[in-house]
Amino acid sequence: MIRFALASKLLLAGLLSVASGWAAAQSLPVMVTTAGDDASIVIGNPLTPLADVTLSFEDASGLSAASLGVSAEQVSLTDPTLLARLPDLNLTAINSALPLLITIEPPVSGGLAFRDTGRIEVHTHALAYTLGSSFRLLKAPLGGKFRDVTDEVAQGSVRARGTYGGFSQFLIVADLRPTGSVIDEKLAYLRGRIAALPFSERQPFTAKLDAAEAAVDQGAFASALAEIDAFRARAQARAGSHLANEWRATRNVDNQSGELEAGAATLRFSVAYLRDFGQ
Repeated sequence: MIRFALASKLLLAGLLSVASGWAAAQSLPVMVTTAGDDASIVIGNPLTPLADVTLSFEDASGLSAASLGVSAEQVSLTDPTLLARLPDLNLTAINSALPLLITIEPPVSGGLAFRDTGRIEVHTHALAYTLGSSFRLLKAPLGGKFRDVTDEVAQGSVRARGTYGGFSQFLIVADLRPTGSVIDEKLAYLRGRIAALPFSERQPFTAKLDAAEAAVDQGAFASALAEIDAFRARAQARAGSHLANEWRATRNVDNQSGELEAGAATLRFSVAYLRDFGQ
């Protein structure tokens, strides 16, 4: 399994090295439909879409096509501003088959709100799935640095999924970084989120994260995953009573529990990947 994953990464590196850039960013048509707590987004030609996106909320209000604020563009693979936002200029890259930037930036006056977390799936036939795939879903604030938020990559052809406590921009990239360094990055992100919690809430979350990190370092993956699951369960249990758990288009609250849950979900993915496929 480990040798296969390494070979897959090397193959992707070769494909990326011969990718050619697009002349300039180009806006793409989007079609958005909503029903209940779910939204569906078709990007490009509806008959042969470049990608389709599904958003699922636990508890949304004011959800509509207009309140989501969705746009998409085909980006240049040589755009220095965009490339500077990637986690690693040399080891993370946008594939020439899917130079797609998705922006979900709900307007302040649109009335959208949701509690806890949501799920995003970006599905495309432009990329081919392989076991141990290095394709990852990245997320960034507008103009900010992208980070890996993947919690599942599935076939058909590629379905990249993640959990979110908020929005706004998403990319699928090939990520050739060592998995251990990705785990370190995700641990650091969660520690930053913990530091912003009320003081009385920090120690229990820190203890679970410390235990998960120590278990990963020892190769005790079952223990590490159990600690991450306990971390996420605590965030769910404290939501609404001790931790803020709502995202609003007005951006006047911090979805503390939702961001902790989302961070734990993607950390779990990387730890399980390290267990199954190595670096």
